[in-house]
Amino acid sequence: MRILIVTTGSRGDVAPFTGLGRRLEDAGHRVAVLAHPAFAPLVESCGLEHRPLPGDPEELIRARARATSPAETRALMTAYVDGLADGVADAVGGGGTDLLLTAFAPSPLALTAGDAHGVPVLGTYLTPAFATTEFPLPGPGADRDLGPAGNLAAGRERLRGAERLFSGAVARLRERLGLPGAAAPEPLGRTRPVVHGYSPLLLPRPADWPAPVDVAGFWWPARPQGWQPPAELVDFLQAGPAPVFIGFGSMAPGEGARLGELVTAAVRRAGVRAVVQAGWAGLAATGDDVLSIGDLPHDWLFPRMGAVVHHAGAGTTGAALRAGVPAVTVPVMADQPFWAARLHRLGVAPPPVPFEELTAERLADAITAALAEPLRRRAAAVAGLMTGEDGAAAVLARIARIDDTPAR
Repeated sequence: MRILIVTTGSRGDVAPFTGLGRRLEDAGHRVAVLAHPAFAPLVESCGLEHRPLPGDPEELIRARARATSPAETRALMTAYVDGLADGVADAVGGGGTDLLLTAFAPSPLALTAGDAHGVPVLGTYLTPAFATTEFPLPGPGADRDLGPAGNLAAGRERLRGAERLFSGAVARLRERLGLPGAAAPEPLGRTRPVVHGYSPLLLPRPADWPAPVDVAGFWWPARPQGWQPPAELVDFLQAGPAPVFIGFGSMAPGEGARLGELVTAAVRRAGVRAVVQAGWAGLAATGDDVLSIGDLPHDWLFPRMGAVVHHAGAGTTGAALRAGVPAVTVPVMADQPFWAARLHRLGVAPPPVPFEELTAERLADAITAALAEPLRRRAAAVAGLMTGEDGAAAVLARIARIDDTPAR
């Protein structure tokens, strides 16, 4: 089967699909990943075909930070989503696709293009995306339980927000593709199979979700073919006790200098060694016990750490859990406060330190707490429980049940 994976956003929104794509290819499928041009090296280094999707998410974050009015922000988002719509339509309209796998964000566009060209769509989501009484969906305020009625209402409002964001682009796309009427663009507007790619240990499947919606387990990013760890990093790891990893992924672009000073002070105050990842922020710390690195496979790096300081994006959250090491979460935006709160409830992380409240003192104290024995034992135990999960296998099983009936 010829499968097109559609995903948008930052590196953490793309990397898990490299692992899923490799598993699909190993099972005999032909896979291409439709993602922003910046991620072509990531996708292709894992042996997968990359197809370009318009847009630069790093520049979008910078532009939104510079925006001086809500109208300017809306215009930026409208242009970004319209570009996504054109990219999805062109990729699917070019033919050669038997099945679409879509992340949550572009799912309204994938559904519309699938409808127009008779291509079935399977939702492959990295975050929960169906309203439930059991928790509020990720977004502002989602780090606390609002009670059954409040959780459900908050979740429905999150989905209405997605509808509003995509409504114009979906209407224009339907007109372009010759689809009748104006179907609701809301991602959950039509029943279809959806597989969520995170561990049920971290967030169990709610009892009130629709039947064709599963929680399967994480999809682990693939390693670049032929990858070897840098000699400098190997030497650093061998020169002393396990360091602490510190990185904020695709968050806080342009704040590298400020964060570098803060991290340097926190590492010194906590009395630890550290491996610091630059990310979009350009983060760099200094000191004899600090090594700055670029992007590296987390599945190799994290098990060699004493703890992992991260922004609580879905992919990094899963990688730290899999490694069996405690986390310090510094959530910035979007779904990150939600996952940070879940890690704390799971007992593998101290209370989150929101990015806007981050200081060297708070970061040092959180690192010290994470390295304490209770959290270390709990993190190792959770990793052991996760070893039996195989999220990619659940996607393969779903695909096996999908026939050639056009998407509805």
